[in-house]
Amino acid sequence: MSTATFFRGKSVLITGASSGIGEEMAVQLAAHGASLTLAARRFDQLEQLAHKIATGGGARPVIVPCDVTRDGDLERAVQAAVGAFGKLDVAIANAGFGVRGAMKTLTIDDYRRQIETNVFGVLRTLYAALPEVAKTRGNLAIIGSVAGWVSTQGTSAYSMSKFALRGLADAITPELRLSGVKLTLISPGFVVSEFHGVDNAGVHHPETKDRIPAWLRVPTELAVREMLDAIARGKREQIVTFHGKVLVLLQRFFPSLNRALAGRVRRG
Repeated sequence: MSTATFFRGKSVLITGASSGIGEEMAVQLAAHGASLTLAARRFDQLEQLAHKIATGGGARPVIVPCDVTRDGDLERAVQAAVGAFGKLDVAIANAGFGVRGAMKTLTIDDYRRQIETNVFGVLRTLYAALPEVAKTRGNLAIIGSVAGWVSTQGTSAYSMSKFALRGLADAITPELRLSGVKLTLISPGFVVSEFHGVDNAGVHHPETKDRIPAWLRVPTELAVREMLDAIARGKREQIVTFHGKVLVLLQRFFPSLNRALAGRVRRG
């Protein structure tokens, strides 16, 4: 079954849908004929995205203001999806951001804020969506990161949160399959997005330039195509981007080489 065929007619909820990976997922899924519920904090951008999809020939998505760090927001998003489409087939926990900096420059509150969004925000999404997704024997997806495999200096908070998601996914995947629900962990490397324009408080600064060289960042469209294909196939985990696959391979079999390469990059 093709990705487009799999998603046609499916009711899909995406968190963090106002930009980047979440936005591109919405655009591609609309083209596949999915019925979309889009959730994010920046409601004005959701409205713009919904208008873009509708004027482009797709069905207008349901849009819901949602902060994954607040209890109750995800339940309301799920209720909106079920109210509009009568079911929920797929939920994609995409919302997240990255706290950066050396440990000595960060505070406990910085780490707490990172975990609250990237880990508990995912848990809130799973808990809210699972009862409905189980009814359709559908799919759940978590957007993790290659940073959940390979940690580097200055990314301790972010890597810690993404390592936690990988541990969570490994543990609950067989549990969910007993209910007929498939879970896919998506672990991308560097993808074109607003990621590096968001500060440690989760505030977006559009004027901030991405620190990752352009040649190393994979176009969002290509990365999302691979992600949606993995969800449609029910894969347990999909490492996205070539450099991401290489880093994970090195970490699995040559971890000391990975550490040496990271050290050379820091010294350079």
